[in-house]
Amino acid sequence: MKFFIGSLFILLSLSVSAQSSIFGKWKTIDDKTGNEKSIVEVYEKDGKVYGKIVQLLDKSKGEDPLCEPCPGDRKNQPVVGLQVIDGLTQDGDEWSGSKILDPENGKQYTCKIWLEDGNLKVRGYIAFLYRTQTWYRVE
Repeated sequence: MKFFIGSLFILLSLSVSAQSSIFGKWKTIDDKTGNEKSIVEVYEKDGKVYGKIVQLLDKSKGEDPLCEPCPGDRKNQPVVGLQVIDGLTQDGDEWSGSKILDPENGKQYTCKIWLEDGNLKVRGYIAFLYRTQTWYRVE
Protein backbone atom coordinates (compact mmCIF):
# COMPACT_ATOMS: atom_id res chain seq x y z
CA MET A 1 0.00 0.00 0.00
CA LYS A 2 2.85 2.41 0.83
CA PHE A 3 4.39 1.70 -2.58
CA PHE A 4 1.10 2.53 -4.32
CA ILE A 5 0.66 5.81 -2.43
CA GLY A 6 4.31 6.76 -3.01
CA SER A 7 4.01 5.99 -6.74
CA LEU A 8 0.80 7.99 -6.99
CA PHE A 9 2.43 10.96 -5.27
CA ILE A 10 5.41 10.85 -7.67
CA LEU A 11 3.13 10.68 -10.72
CA LEU A 12 1.03 13.60 -9.49
CA SER A 13 4.07 15.74 -8.76
CA LEU A 14 5.51 15.01 -12.22
CA SER A 15 2.20 15.98 -13.80
CA VAL A 16 2.06 19.27 -11.89
CA SER A 17 5.70 19.95 -12.78
CA ALA A 18 5.05 19.39 -16.50
CA GLN A 19 2.05 21.72 -16.39
CA SER A 20 4.13 24.47 -14.76
CA SER A 21 6.83 24.45 -17.42
CA ILE A 22 7.04 26.69 -20.48
CA PHE A 23 8.52 23.79 -22.44
CA GLY A 24 6.31 21.77 -24.75
CA LYS A 25 3.83 22.38 -27.55
CA TRP A 26 1.48 25.37 -27.57
CA LYS A 27 -1.49 26.27 -29.76
CA THR A 28 -1.55 29.83 -31.09
CA ILE A 29 -4.74 31.75 -31.83
CA ASP A 30 -5.23 34.49 -34.45
CA ASP A 31 -5.88 37.81 -32.65
CA LYS A 32 -8.23 39.08 -35.33
CA THR A 33 -10.31 36.01 -36.21
CA GLY A 34 -10.03 33.90 -33.05
CA ASN A 35 -9.13 30.90 -35.23
CA GLU A 36 -6.41 28.41 -34.34
CA LYS A 37 -3.22 29.20 -36.28
CA SER A 38 -0.37 26.90 -35.40
CA ILE A 39 1.40 24.67 -32.93
CA VAL A 40 4.69 26.08 -31.61
CA GLU A 41 7.16 23.90 -29.76
CA VAL A 42 9.04 25.77 -27.02
CA TYR A 43 12.33 24.10 -26.10
CA GLU A 44 15.64 24.71 -24.37
CA LYS A 45 19.03 24.64 -26.06
CA ASP A 46 22.29 25.64 -24.38
CA GLY A 47 20.42 27.27 -21.49
CA LYS A 48 18.26 29.47 -23.72
CA VAL A 49 14.64 29.18 -24.84
CA TYR A 50 13.61 28.83 -28.48
CA GLY A 51 10.35 28.21 -30.27
CA LYS A 52 9.60 26.78 -33.69
CA ILE A 53 6.41 26.20 -35.64
CA VAL A 54 5.82 22.45 -35.86
CA GLN A 55 2.33 22.42 -37.38
CA LEU A 56 -0.01 24.80 -39.20
CA LEU A 57 -3.66 24.58 -38.22
CA ASP A 58 -4.78 27.42 -40.52
CA LYS A 59 -4.44 26.22 -44.12
CA SER A 60 -5.72 29.48 -45.68
CA LYS A 61 -2.23 30.19 -47.11
CA GLY A 62 -1.84 26.66 -48.50
CA GLU A 63 -0.46 23.39 -47.24
CA ASP A 64 3.20 24.43 -47.02
CA PRO A 65 3.48 28.25 -47.20
CA LEU A 66 6.79 30.07 -47.30
CA CYS A 67 7.73 33.01 -45.13
CA GLU A 68 8.05 35.50 -47.99
CA PRO A 69 8.23 38.65 -45.83
CA CYS A 70 10.76 37.18 -43.37
CA PRO A 71 14.18 38.85 -43.15
CA GLY A 72 17.60 37.34 -43.81
CA ASP A 73 18.09 33.60 -44.03
CA ARG A 74 14.45 32.99 -43.05
CA LYS A 75 13.15 34.65 -46.22
CA ASN A 76 11.19 32.19 -48.39
CA GLN A 77 11.75 29.35 -45.91
CA PRO A 78 8.85 27.01 -45.07
CA VAL A 79 6.75 28.31 -42.17
CA VAL A 80 6.61 24.80 -40.67
CA GLY A 81 9.96 24.35 -38.97
CA LEU A 82 10.57 28.10 -38.77
CA GLN A 83 12.23 29.26 -35.55
CA VAL A 84 10.10 32.14 -34.26
CA ILE A 85 11.48 32.58 -30.72
CA ASP A 86 15.22 33.26 -30.53
CA GLY A 87 17.19 32.53 -27.40
CA LEU A 88 15.29 33.93 -24.42
CA THR A 89 16.92 33.79 -20.99
CA GLN A 90 15.20 33.29 -17.66
CA ASP A 91 14.65 36.26 -15.38
CA GLY A 92 12.69 35.05 -12.36
CA ASP A 93 9.33 33.70 -13.58
CA GLU A 94 9.74 35.25 -17.03
CA TRP A 95 11.93 34.60 -20.05
CA SER A 96 13.11 37.61 -22.08
CA GLY A 97 16.10 39.26 -23.72
CA SER A 98 15.61 38.31 -27.34
CA LYS A 99 13.18 38.43 -30.27
CA ILE A 100 10.05 36.81 -31.62
CA LEU A 101 9.26 36.71 -35.34
CA ASP A 102 5.77 37.18 -36.79
CA PRO A 103 5.77 35.10 -40.00
CA GLU A 104 2.64 36.93 -41.20
CA ASN A 105 4.53 40.20 -41.74
CA GLY A 106 8.19 39.26 -41.25
CA LYS A 107 8.61 41.69 -38.35
CA GLN A 108 10.64 40.90 -35.26
CA TYR A 109 9.66 42.12 -31.82
CA THR A 110 11.38 42.15 -28.45
CA CYS A 111 9.84 39.21 -26.60
CA LYS A 112 8.89 38.19 -23.09
CA ILE A 113 7.04 35.00 -22.10
CA TRP A 114 5.64 33.68 -18.81
CA LEU A 115 3.13 31.17 -17.48
CA GLU A 116 -0.23 32.37 -16.21
CA ASP A 117 -3.04 30.02 -15.15
CA GLY A 118 -1.36 27.14 -17.01
CA ASN A 119 -1.22 29.06 -20.30
CA LEU A 120 1.76 30.69 -21.94
CA LYS A 121 1.62 34.48 -22.20
CA VAL A 122 3.68 35.78 -25.12
CA ARG A 123 4.33 39.51 -25.38
CA GLY A 124 5.97 41.27 -28.31
CA TYR A 125 7.24 44.85 -27.91
CA ILE A 126 8.18 47.76 -30.13
CA ALA A 127 9.38 50.54 -27.84
CA PHE A 128 6.57 51.03 -25.29
CA LEU A 129 3.87 49.48 -27.49
CA TYR A 130 3.13 45.80 -27.01
CA ARG A 131 0.71 43.01 -27.81
CA THR A 132 0.17 39.96 -25.61
CA GLN A 133 -1.13 36.63 -26.85
CA THR A 134 -2.23 33.61 -24.86
CA TRP A 135 -0.98 30.27 -26.13
CA TYR A 136 -2.65 27.06 -24.95
CA ARG A 137 -0.83 23.86 -24.05
CA VAL A 138 -1.25 20.93 -26.43
CA GLU A 139 -1.21 17.55 -24.69
